[in-house]
Amino acid sequence: MSGPVRIGTRGSALALAQATWLRDALAERRPDRGAALVVIKTSGDRFVDRPLGDIGGKGLFVKEIDEALSAGTVDCAVHSMKDLPASLAPGLHLAAVPRRVDARDLLLTRHGGPLAALPPGARIGTSSLRRAALLLHLRPDIAIVPLRGNVDTRLRKLAAGEFDAIVLAAAGLHRLGLTPPAATPLDPTVFVPAVGQGALALETRDDGSADLLAWLDDPMTRVAVSAERAFMATVGGSCHTPLAAHATVRAGDLHLQAFVASPDGSRLLRGERAGPLARATPLGHELANDLLDRGAADILRLTRPSPAAAAAEDPSTDGR
Repeated sequence: MSGPVRIGTRGSALALAQATWLRDALAERRPDRGAALVVIKTSGDRFVDRPLGDIGGKGLFVKEIDEALSAGTVDCAVHSMKDLPASLAPGLHLAAVPRRVDARDLLLTRHGGPLAALPPGARIGTSSLRRAALLLHLRPDIAIVPLRGNVDTRLRKLAAGEFDAIVLAAAGLHRLGLTPPAATPLDPTVFVPAVGQGALALETRDDGSADLLAWLDDPMTRVAVSAERAFMATVGGSCHTPLAAHATVRAGDLHLQAFVASPDGSRLLRGERAGPLARATPLGHELANDLLDRGAADILRLTRPSPAAAAAEDPSTDGR
């Protein structure tokens, strides 16, 4: 390849911050080539007035970028790992998983304080089925209100009093350089983060170009994410099923915890596994099968939409 490395990215402030980090890293390593951002609008950016679960969920923020990568109009792509579906598009390769930052969720309120301090009926804004299910499981007396938009929009709506609290990823605020004063970290052993939360996915084509980004790979983050994604792939939940998996590496072993829940949080099945790093992917499969056997399969059957409903929710069927 010759000329600047073309990096495919969304146009949100967070996506641009992540892509700019990659551009600067590539430019420093290969000053003879440099790098340039190519902003691509995704389905998730177009359908901003509907809940993500109603329009396809996983993959909405990567589809068009991956299409550009496959077509050769960009050389690589940077995604939030939690936006990646369980399987990559054919011909694409996860070239690097950089070191993960804080994977926790943060509860942001107008006046500070933990979840337990919110009054009954408090309005909590989130667009995440996972967060909604966990919040309702822990506090069935609160009200979940759909919230879409970029981080600045969400913070502005909280400050304006539209919500009593919102939940955001610590990683996103970190990458944007934001430190809201009234933010309470949520215990990841209870409020389990999304699969891949806090990590980035750097993609290339599966044509030998992986060396372009391989030097940015962090082996410990990759092994943890591989366990989480194995869990997600084996569970096979739809975008209507709240689930999560989070892995850490401690004392040379991988520790994985996960849950599958009903959307209203009334049923929430938790599990965990630990073992050597070499068994990261099998541990993810085993934990998923354990939860499926203990009742997650029943939850999946109840939350999975009918084929007709699934087709109606697919943005690709709207004539575009």
